[in-house]
Amino acid sequence: MKAVPALATSSLLVLLILYLATVRIVDQLSPQGCRMSWMSPSYILQADFDKTWTPLAQRYSLWLYREVGWQSKHVEDGIPVLFIPGNAGSSHQVRSIASSAARQYYASPGVVSSDFKSRTLKPLDFFAVEFNEDLSAFHGPTVESETAYASRAIAYILHLYPPDTQIIILGHSMGGVVAMSLLPSVNISTIITMSTPHTLPPARFDARIDAIYDANIRVLAEDPTPIVSLCGGATDMMIMSESCVLPAPTAQDVHRRTVFSSALEGAWTGVGHREMVWCHQVRWRIARAALELGGAATEANKGVILDRWLRDGHSLPSGTPPQDNMSVADVQYDMLTDGEHLVLKQPRGSKTYLLPVPADGGARRFVLYVSQGSVMHLSPQKPLPLQVSAYGCSMNPDGAPSECTSLSPTILKLIPNPVPGKPFPVPTEGTDESEGVVLYEAEIDTGDVSLRWVAVTVERATGRGWVVAGWNVAAPVTNSVSSLGLLLGGAEVQRPDTDALKTTVHLPNLLQHALLVYRVTPVASTSGTSCQELLLPPLLSHTSHSSETHYFPLDPEQTHNVLLHTHLPAPYIRDPRPKQGMSFNIHSSGSAGCKHGLAGIRIAIDWPATAGRWTTRYFTTLATWSVAIVALTIFGSWAEAERCGVPVSSVPDSLSRFAGNHFRKLVLACFLVSFAPLPESYYLGTRGQPVFAPISVLLITLACGLVCMSWWVLVALMWPIGKLAEALSRPTTRAGNQSAGRGTALSMAFVFILITFFVPWQVAYLGCWLIHLYTCATSSPLETRPLSPDSVSPGAGPENIVLTSRGAADAAAIVAASRRQRDNDMDRHNHSMHMLLLMTWLLPLSAPVLVVWVRTIATAGLTAPFDGDHFFGNVAPFLVLVDFASWTRGPLLAPHRLETKMSVRWAWVVLAVFATFFGPRRAYLTFGTANGVVGLLVVLRIGRQYMRPQ
Repeated sequence: MKAVPALATSSLLVLLILYLATVRIVDQLSPQGCRMSWMSPSYILQADFDKTWTPLAQRYSLWLYREVGWQSKHVEDGIPVLFIPGNAGSSHQVRSIASSAARQYYASPGVVSSDFKSRTLKPLDFFAVEFNEDLSAFHGPTVESETAYASRAIAYILHLYPPDTQIIILGHSMGGVVAMSLLPSVNISTIITMSTPHTLPPARFDARIDAIYDANIRVLAEDPTPIVSLCGGATDMMIMSESCVLPAPTAQDVHRRTVFSSALEGAWTGVGHREMVWCHQVRWRIARAALELGGAATEANKGVILDRWLRDGHSLPSGTPPQDNMSVADVQYDMLTDGEHLVLKQPRGSKTYLLPVPADGGARRFVLYVSQGSVMHLSPQKPLPLQVSAYGCSMNPDGAPSECTSLSPTILKLIPNPVPGKPFPVPTEGTDESEGVVLYEAEIDTGDVSLRWVAVTVERATGRGWVVAGWNVAAPVTNSVSSLGLLLGGAEVQRPDTDALKTTVHLPNLLQHALLVYRVTPVASTSGTSCQELLLPPLLSHTSHSSETHYFPLDPEQTHNVLLHTHLPAPYIRDPRPKQGMSFNIHSSGSAGCKHGLAGIRIAIDWPATAGRWTTRYFTTLATWSVAIVALTIFGSWAEAERCGVPVSSVPDSLSRFAGNHFRKLVLACFLVSFAPLPESYYLGTRGQPVFAPISVLLITLACGLVCMSWWVLVALMWPIGKLAEALSRPTTRAGNQSAGRGTALSMAFVFILITFFVPWQVAYLGCWLIHLYTCATSSPLETRPLSPDSVSPGAGPENIVLTSRGAADAAAIVAASRRQRDNDMDRHNHSMHMLLLMTWLLPLSAPVLVVWVRTIATAGLTAPFDGDHFFGNVAPFLVLVDFASWTRGPLLAPHRLETKMSVRWAWVVLAVFATFFGPRRAYLTFGTANGVVGLLVVLRIGRQYMRPQ
């Protein structure tokens, strides 16, 4: 008995630790620095979009947004945009993006901005659907209803515009799933989703949700509509951002981009789920992209626009014109010596600088940083006049440079320049993108004799900004430490050249996974002299995959956490991309000789953040594994009863036996299975990575402890119910309740009709649970002591008085019958309690849809369709079992004669296997399997007793 309290207590302690680790993620793993957005909103109901367009007009509504004082109340010659809110979202969430679009297009009310005045671009008309804050994340039919309404809304909106007009779709959260469900459509120009779980449902309790996702993934692979998915990263605690990553299309010319806000140029911050629609650094770019899309005629042009305004720097800017060739003889230039860096702190005027190409052969990388200026038309949003270009120059016979041609960059992107001593990003402010630094890198073949110089041309410099250029002479730093090696401690990586403009660190054996977080600690130099403020202090850039980059300042004098993490690969997400260890870069303007410069880093596993990542990804797994624990507990109890010919043990005894005898074997089995290379959809979803094997031990321990605690909660809940029922009702006998079974066929048929036409089966299941809870609370085994003829004495009670008038043989027979009745009562009671525990853990798998139904009825009345939730077979076995348990006097689940060769108790093992291996990815399979097991029990062990009560 001591094992049960120990498991429960340890589970409570672990849950507390995991909760604290999860709360820590938002502030530590990917902090948010969003500037607030302001607007003057108004919303105009589209009353003409009524039931003549769609019967769902009685349930939903359509609104037109207008910025007060900036836009008229009528639809003009603009470009239509439809905003689709997500789970529990509102049409009013459109206001931030719509307001930004209006205030960008108009310099003042009625006056078109200079950016658009000379162009043919039109203003945007933002429409938004109102779904009454439906909980679409939990219910497939709700998503289908929203899709049907949005489709008709598009038809209505476009009838207000000239023929062949296309509409831009913005979808937030599950609104993006609705937007995907609208494809294919010739009426949709572009789709931009925000914090949308594209590949894994956030709640996996409904088979219809899975069907919608499967259909959307097929569409995403083939449809040519340009789509961009914006993801908030670890700051988004409502969805796992690995599910936000768009799958790769099958066609090469289809525009698909996933952009994490931490990599979004000018934003560089994690963004929460709800904040995604109002975070200023994000919303104005979405609005600007939508404005520019109004002038795009082809899919290719739309892709160029999206890449320009929603860039993460993982690809070169689209449509960048090449630089003109240059003759060095016609310009003023300075020559730098071999190995010298070009450092211009306050450049003025125009000048060219020549850097000699190292003559050591092989490939070298030329690195150029330009603060607040432009390189090849890439710049912050409001750049300085400073313009910088890079050329490769040949050499005359006399050694002087001659004709120069433009260099093709391998990397051209905007990176942040955090302010030393301040957090990055600054809370509620973020980073000022005008202070961003353009990073330009070009691959140079030093063996090419025709290329001897690199010319850096600085133009229109006004004394603001700075320029740093040079060669990345340091080879990549490689360390062979593995993730398993970091379990026992950290590893230090030295930075061999502290004056390098860029240092690449490659850790080929380190596993990158959403379940692992690494902590990087800067190591300061112990020698040198104090340095002045660096132009670009060391900045770590970690690109975990093609869509995700994070930036971290590395200041040895500041005590802050640098936590490296990724979102792919991840549990239950298919990721075909190869895993090639971890690499990251350290950018700097050089810090050679600095006493407090960056000498290296120390890397270790950050266990609190790692534990937080485990918690957020295994909620469903914990629930389904708890069902497996209950199933195995019932299996063990039935096996003991059938082997020894005794009544089924009580739930506390079953849990104690399981925790004491079988728990350790189960832990070992789960641990060993963790090493099996199963596909991502099964078990832990980790493909057998050894470093994640302890997660199975943690989860199975938590599941067992939670099951034990849930039983204590049920006992505490049943006690007052039983006492209250005892006080309010007269004593009845079991025989008196027998008549309740005679009309059971008619009453059950009525319930089935009710489910088929009026209420979803989840409501019936909740009713089952409540009725069975009452049955268990008001029933108890007969607590009589064992009877024998010697114990029979006059005055001992009515039964014993009868015994005194009979012979010893009759007395023994009556005592035996009393014992059998007592065993039947105890067996029936314990069976009922086990079923109550099982039904309690199945309740979370059906309750989300029940919540959706209740909320929808409250907001939309009986107009809400719940197709797919009216099949009574999903709950019929539980209805029969609960009803039978409420009135039967005989055994509840007595073995059938057909079980002589194989007992039906093995069905509980099947349920445990399904719940363990298939349930985490598709929780509804666990409930379906449990329903099948209970159905088998009803057929075999209840059978005709239910129709012909004794």
